[in-house]
Amino acid sequence: MRNKLCLILVCVCLIAGFALQSTFVAEAEQAAQGECVAEVSSRRVLHARNASLPLPNASTTKVLTALIILEDCPLDDIVTIPAEAEGVEGSSIYLKAGDVCSVEELLYGLMLRSGNDAAVALALHHSGCIEAFAQVMNERALLLGATDSCFVNPHGLPDEHHHTTARDLAFITAAAMENEMFRTIVSTRCYAPRGWYNKNKLLSSYEGACGVKTGYTLQAGRCLVSAAERNGMTLVCVVLNCPPMYERSSELLDKVFADYSLVRLTDKQETMYGFAVDCDFSYPLTDREKGEIDIVRELVEPLPKSPGSVAGQIKIFLANDLIFSQNLYIMEEK
Repeated sequence: MRNKLCLILVCVCLIAGFALQSTFVAEAEQAAQGECVAEVSSRRVLHARNASLPLPNASTTKVLTALIILEDCPLDDIVTIPAEAEGVEGSSIYLKAGDVCSVEELLYGLMLRSGNDAAVALALHHSGCIEAFAQVMNERALLLGATDSCFVNPHGLPDEHHHTTARDLAFITAAAMENEMFRTIVSTRCYAPRGWYNKNKLLSSYEGACGVKTGYTLQAGRCLVSAAERNGMTLVCVVLNCPPMYERSSELLDKVFADYSLVRLTDKQETMYGFAVDCDFSYPLTDREKGEIDIVRELVEPLPKSPGSVAGQIKIFLANDLIFSQNLYIMEEK
């Protein structure tokens, strides 16, 4: 009898072990090699897994390319397609040397159809050569807080020196999503003048989805940068080398939306302790964190009387971490 009980216990343990191992395998297969979720307005990272691991990122590179072009080139600029842009390998909008397109049209081809030829045409229009444009990419990336990236081309085709991280790409995309025209382009499901449909399937399958870019090469695997907005909060989600990129992105976005909400902590339309502030500030917080916010007022002495004068500072802490500070001003007379 004792031997039978022992045998049963051993079998139960083995079954439980196999089930646990299967769960671990399933989770490993679901997760990306690198992943990050950040809130756009605060840049707060709300989920990270291998987020600082340098990885190839394929056509998600085009997020930075598009942002640079939008910041530096008028949309109605006319581009005569150079020979270097014809026949670029990989995804294409089938440009021919001598074709004439507007910058706006090329941006739609870049972001909806992932045209590598459009990327080359835009880069050459901007900087004259790929190397010069890559230098601009790296300089702009650093300004956006992307400190562990190296870009050598505008499209993301394989190069041993070309890489980014999930965190860097989240910061770059968060900045891009604050550009109104960028948001318009990447949320467009079909560009009617050319009949170009957006490759990003999340736009039609995920509630609140508003962008941004797919990517794939053998070296990079399946990559997706996605964005979604719910209840006034916009999230950017990056998954690199993730076979189920849509499913994993949806899972991560769902979890972060469930755990966090965007809380307005300062409002330039309202007074703070009887003083004015000059900008709004909102921050994503969990329910528990809402009780850990501490708003501190530090006033100068003697307190000035002139309206608009600096009266001190307001500092906002989450637990013991300073998350925001700005000047307080004497109220203008109405």
